[in-house]
Amino acid sequence: MTTIFTHTLGFPRIGTNRELKQAQEKYWSKKITKDELFSTGKKIRINNWKKQAELGIDLIPVGDFSWYDHVLNTTMLLGNIPERFKNKNNTIDIDTIFKIAKGYQSKDKHIVPSEMKKWFNTNYHYIVPEFTKNSSFTYSWKQLIEEVDEAIELGFNVKPVILGPISYLWLGKEKEENFHRLDLLAKILHVYKNIISKLEKRKINWIQIEEPILTLDLSEKWLNAFKFSYEFMKNSKKILLTTYFGSIFHNIETIKELPVQGLHIDITNKNYNIDLLCNNIPKKWLLSLGVINGRNVWKTNLNSTINTINLIKKIKKNICIGTSCSLIHVPIDLSVETKISKMEKSWLSFALEKCHELFLLKTALITNNYSLLKEWSKPVLSRTQLNKNIKKEKEEVILKIKKNNKYQKSPYSIRSLEQKKCLKLPILPITTIGSFPQTDSIRQLRLDFKLKNISSNDYETKIKENIKKIISFQESLNIDVLVHGEVERNDMVEYFGEQLNGFLITSNGWVQSYGSRCVKPPIIISDISRPKPMTVKWMKYAQSLTKKPIKGMLTGPVTILCWSFVRDDIKKSQVAYQLALALQDEVLDLEKIGINIIQIDEPALREGLPLRKKSWENYLNWATESFRLTYYKTKNKTQIHTHMCYCEFNDIIQAIIKLDVDVITLETSRSDIKLLKLFQQHNYINEIGPGFYDIHSSTIPTVKSIQSNLEIALKYISINRLWVNPDCGLKTRNWKEIKQSLENIVTATKNVRKKNKPIN
Repeated sequence: MTTIFTHTLGFPRIGTNRELKQAQEKYWSKKITKDELFSTGKKIRINNWKKQAELGIDLIPVGDFSWYDHVLNTTMLLGNIPERFKNKNNTIDIDTIFKIAKGYQSKDKHIVPSEMKKWFNTNYHYIVPEFTKNSSFTYSWKQLIEEVDEAIELGFNVKPVILGPISYLWLGKEKEENFHRLDLLAKILHVYKNIISKLEKRKINWIQIEEPILTLDLSEKWLNAFKFSYEFMKNSKKILLTTYFGSIFHNIETIKELPVQGLHIDITNKNYNIDLLCNNIPKKWLLSLGVINGRNVWKTNLNSTINTINLIKKIKKNICIGTSCSLIHVPIDLSVETKISKMEKSWLSFALEKCHELFLLKTALITNNYSLLKEWSKPVLSRTQLNKNIKKEKEEVILKIKKNNKYQKSPYSIRSLEQKKCLKLPILPITTIGSFPQTDSIRQLRLDFKLKNISSNDYETKIKENIKKIISFQESLNIDVLVHGEVERNDMVEYFGEQLNGFLITSNGWVQSYGSRCVKPPIIISDISRPKPMTVKWMKYAQSLTKKPIKGMLTGPVTILCWSFVRDDIKKSQVAYQLALALQDEVLDLEKIGINIIQIDEPALREGLPLRKKSWENYLNWATESFRLTYYKTKNKTQIHTHMCYCEFNDIIQAIIKLDVDVITLETSRSDIKLLKLFQQHNYINEIGPGFYDIHSSTIPTVKSIQSNLEIALKYISINRLWVNPDCGLKTRNWKEIKQSLENIVTATKNVRKKNKPIN
């Protein structure tokens, strides 16, 4: 009889009804105390542990709970607090977490938060660790040990979860020149060794040390750092080296020499060569198989999965089964969904259902009875067959377009002259990214309409009132290119999912994006088409209110793709082209009603990049093609914008050039305005709007700081090509904050305009 066990790599920490978000935001606005916040966190943790145990999970992850994000947890654990966030007593508490993540105001000085970036190729964000030559590390934040003790006392079989030392350093950033963050490795390892020693004194079998960068292409320097680190910690007897998001076989020569006791791999990747892997790791190691995909919502074909497990068991006897990665990337509970049909539900699996899938697999392995697996897997096969029967006219259309290869408009040098003549904008034109504050009254208005508590006429009247207010507000500030504020939209992807055919919208499918920010990704279940215009009515009304240009606002095909749960029966590129064709219809309809500026946001372009560089070219080819497909039929005078944020622009600069938009707006408040040097080095000739207001912080940028950054930007971008704007949309901020911030932006811009003249 096998002794196989089950585990998850982590569980959603937001609470079934987003209790953590509500508590965080109440605490930040001083509506609840610190003790009340801690109480909410404890309830969520205990509930998560109980649910997993009740569903048959044997090893319960502890340390996966976070007050903001788990990388910031590690920063706190190691005492790696940037100087600007330290207090006089050099102590840290939960407020330190929020200051690092959100920044704060100290008298008249704006303390800039740490940078925020995407967690590998997901829509989850993390706060970037900062390193200097003199960075010191000490075991400072007791949350992990306290939660382990808490779970043990409650009787759970605990598996502590820690981000590994090499991945932590990799994810960080040097804040000084002439040193490398790996120079700090020896310092950091002493703290890790101390923490692991404390954990091993508890009643635990395994410590999950996560090194996700092992899926990446690593230099010899970084691979050697793995050897040094785990040799340093070799006295530990309970390390489960944990990887996810892709294959690690390209780094197996380093991995197999590490003095660890177990290895977790994500085998949901179809390109994994299991035989080669199993034959290349020590026989005595525990091999943990990530067989349940933690990044999608589709029910697992357990028939196929059990066959894979049995094949591996023939080679490797010492195995366990788990999720491919943490379940923070999926919604929590399918059973609470009220908007999904019985048939559609039968295709899906959320976090709780994925735990049940592990239990079914374990039961089948122990009893050798596969009948429950067959029953569970029937809907998987029926969905696949249903999609096969759907007509694929779009494939023929896409192939025809690709064959003709007519994705290109006139050169930017020609387009820009027509646009300047049409738009008549001043130098350093000021705009915003799209959304304005989503107040409680606006959210309630949308909810009342959805629940049919108000008529469509009443709803439309109220929406128009809000749009009119937003247009008037922007005009009063002397903003040059206006937006309608997106008051009718819940989320930049979910909104379009509701308008397009081929999408399924959940009622409670929330997923954490960062901190208290949660999103509800739509689910793409079949071919995509646009049954009717999605934004035209509101844009037409907004333009009727002003003589200034209104910017049409759309979300791009790659971002809709990346921020949705995508069907897994066709290639992602096909889905992207379908989205592009639907958006093309919308772009052309906006142009017909006189909208001469259209912004097609693509913040997820970098996020969609495969982890291995050998796959980058193929992805970037179809990603940029699908984007250009949305707008290539527009007239030269129609100015196309896009927006990107929180990513490594170095990796995609050639793709950005290939997009050939007229204006790109960027997040630079956290990333550094000197990012513009990259565009200068690559001879980027189109227009750029770097962010001058960090909208993820409640602090107000001063006129002086904005003006200073504008003058720095002008060193890299000519005044004829430079725009002025916030980092991102303003939906998360309040009206008082944005009024003062935008006033300061306008004042600073006018000051710089006075000192400079346009270049002929």
